Amino acid sequence: MNAGEQLGPYIIEAPIGAGGMGEVYRARDTRLGRTVALKVSKTAFSDRFEREARAIAALNHPNICTLYDVGPNYLVMEHIEGTPLKGPLPEEKAVEYGGQILDALDAAHRKGFTHRDLKPANILVTKQGIKLLDFGLAKQNSLLQETDTTLTNALTREGQIVGTLRYMPPEQLQGKEADARSDLFAFGCVLYELLSGKRAFDGASAASVIAAILEREPAPLDLHSPLGRVIAKCLAKDPDERFQTARDLKYNLALAMEPQAQSKANRWPWIAAAAALIIGALGTWVVTRSSKPPADEQVVRFQLAPPEGGSFDPSSPAVSPDLRMLAYAATAPGKRGLWVRPLDGAGAARLLPGTGGASFPFWSPDARSLGYSANGKLWRIDLASGAPIAICDTPGDRGGAWGADGMIVIGGFTGPLSRVSASGGSPAPLTALNASRRELTHRWPQLLPGGRAV
Repeated sequence: MNAGEQLGPYIIEAPIGAGGMGEVYRARDTRLGRTVALKVSKTAFSDRFEREARAIAALNHPNICTLYDVGPNYLVMEHIEGTPLKGPLPEEKAVEYGGQILDALDAAHRKGFTHRDLKPANILVTKQGIKLLDFGLAKQNSLLQETDTTLTNALTREGQIVGTLRYMPPEQLQGKEADARSDLFAFGCVLYELLSGKRAFDGASAASVIAAILEREPAPLDLHSPLGRVIAKCLAKDPDERFQTARDLKYNLALAMEPQAQSKANRWPWIAAAAALIIGALGTWVVTRSSKPPADEQVVRFQLAPPEGGSFDPSSPAVSPDLRMLAYAATAPGKRGLWVRPLDGAGAARLLPGTGGASFPFWSPDARSLGYSANGKLWRIDLASGAPIAICDTPGDRGGAWGADGMIVIGGFTGPLSRVSASGGSPAPLTALNASRRELTHRWPQLLPGGRAV
């Protein structure tokens, strides 16, 4: 199409680019007076495609390109000024962009949408951050059947398959439907490329690329952090062995970038402090044991298995103050949240309803309630009523401790410890970071007996 031509209420201004699906133009919406990106398809859309496009238009996330409208053979999208994502990048910058991509994937996956075509060309870097393009609009016929005839056809469809082949997970190449875990495989390919500037799976021909994806592992990366292990889990051939959600993957990505062990010279003060703490604790233990008769003691041994078909979430389990119950976060097909089980093995583990996305549980002093973090908030749930109650917004989930005075101490990704009432309210700073000691965060609080010290 040429500048000045009109398609519906949209006037073409200039071409932007082209791909396997069609051509993209900058256009003017004559009704609203705004600039849009107009993607014109080579063929008319099916009713199914149009229904899916209109559903995706309901997605609203700062890292997802907004779909405004759909016509008989064109899509109208948010016009974005940016450049395609490209490596190599420093580890910190790659993880920063990766976190934004995962935020977008998580928001869409929670609403049942899978991207199915995640690759650097579909990710723009803008002044405001990352923007994902073409969410959920990858063509259904990109699935490959594991037969010689279909693979041969796929290898010859240069414009349709080869452009995205290097980011396809094994299950998609084997003719299976893509799901959220397929997007996480593609994300692993993208992150590998951002860190190395090279594709995770490459070859001289499409056939060699398919063989690499199905049978081989990418070359190891030379990294200063544990990011390599995170990428390896993303690129597992079996979807069940990958991260199961974008949220879990983002957590592990952040964990891999936390400060590593300090140099030997800087470790000595910490070793001395730890030794003093251990000596003090031993002294307290000796005094306590010598002044009180020994209580009944029992060793409890048991095996803890995740829910059937599921996995444990990467957060610490919590034993109740009365030593009767264990709480932990786990994910199973169709189930996600906090689980509790008796330590004496007298009952089965049960899922606490409404705790989806929960992590890092901690108990109330009376062992009747649990606190936990989920979706940017601190929550409490009473085991008897089973109704989660939001307490406050949190700066991240890095542990909590519930005092007998009804106050909860919480830690976050950054900043000092905070204190908030278990009945709700605004968190107040409890500690202050010491800049001279280069402190970045206070986390994993534990209240000492009596609750007067943390």
